[in-house]
Amino acid sequence: MSALSDPPTMAFLCRADLQLSPGKLAVQCAHAAVGSLKQAKKTHSRMVQRWSETASRKVCLAVEDEDELEYYLQQVQEASLPFSLIKDAGLTEVAPGTVTVLGVGPGPKHTMDSLFRNLKAYE
Repeated sequence: MSALSDPPTMAFLCRADLQLSPGKLAVQCAHAAVGSLKQAKKTHSRMVQRWSETASRKVCLAVEDEDELEYYLQQVQEASLPFSLIKDAGLTEVAPGTVTVLGVGPGPKHTMDSLFRNLKAYE
């Protein structure tokens, strides 16, 4: 399959050190998906269209802590990918302003796979 026929990908980089409950993590990823998609519609509308028309591929990946998340945020910005950095309101499990998830994309699968190749699936 060529790079152009690969379905675009959306990724969620989740902080493992926070040990969020499954429900809380799901909501944080949902916030990241909505935010990143809003950004992508402004700057990468054709990619959003392709993503919507294909598998709408999504991956949930683990980062160790906020420092590692910041490292990947810089990589994402350098690659000019749409993103959404989620900071929690602090009403339930973490303090207000805690960075929880970085949503990225949708972006080209080969670019996303290359950027995040060292990350494991969130468990």
